[in-house]
Amino acid sequence: MKHSTLVLTAASLSSQRLLGDAPTDGLRVGLVTDLHYADKAPAGTRHYRETLGKLEDAAVQFERDKPAFLVELGDLIDAADSVDVEQSYLKTINGPFSAICEDRHYVLGNHCVDTLKKEEFLNTVEQDTSYYSFDRDGFHFVVLDSCFRGDGQPYGRKNFHWTDANIPAAEIEWLEADLKANVKPVIVFAHQRLDVSNHHGVKNNADVRKVLEAAGSVLAVFQGHSHRNDLKEIGGIHYCTLVAMVEGAGATNNGYSLMEIQPNGTIHVSGFRKQQSYDWQR
Repeated sequence: MKHSTLVLTAASLSSQRLLGDAPTDGLRVGLVTDLHYADKAPAGTRHYRETLGKLEDAAVQFERDKPAFLVELGDLIDAADSVDVEQSYLKTINGPFSAICEDRHYVLGNHCVDTLKKEEFLNTVEQDTSYYSFDRDGFHFVVLDSCFRGDGQPYGRKNFHWTDANIPAAEIEWLEADLKANVKPVIVFAHQRLDVSNHHGVKNNADVRKVLEAAGSVLAVFQGHSHRNDLKEIGGIHYCTLVAMVEGAGATNNGYSLMEIQPNGTIHVSGFRKQQSYDWQR
């Protein structure tokens, strides 16, 4: 992708792909992030209960496009004061989320493990591990977990501050070995950002980017956490931050996307509602 051409599409409703338009014939992946579902009143711009309706809106689109798999990029739920309440949030939102697509992947966000432990979240959504890789149709996909404190301890039971996000040495070693053993083009999924050095960034993300760039096969990183559209290109890799579903009231303030990857590595991101659209032509 070092010799790719980047074409941006404006984030206006008029620029989004119409609901019934057929996508091109590539591998299709549904993407959502930062739903923050909770059965509680709005706080500021976050409308927690409304994500159920917004997810239903996304489900209608995904039913038309039929993605091969679905990825949520973290903060599926918001924080709760007890394990039982946080589990109730998770079960409520995961029901309709699970119904969208049989092949699903969950990236851990800091709110996912505010009160829950990682194993409790993962057991409920029926996912074995918090970081792993898998192949689909000639492409290699990597799910990362940045929910670790600087001392290497995993998030859980309110034992962390959200700005202290790290990918521990063992996970970086695993990532390096995984990418070295792979010969396919790679897409990475993360929650906390790998492209910024502010509070929304993984503290040691420069070390992670070094591994991604050395592999020479990584096309793009999709991430959430900061709740806004953003895009950077670093070391020949596109770092695409997707808009949060929880932000704003009403259907027009929703955000979700369909990524389509062509066999030649060209990527098209169809953004819906507040989500921007992109084309990365290899």
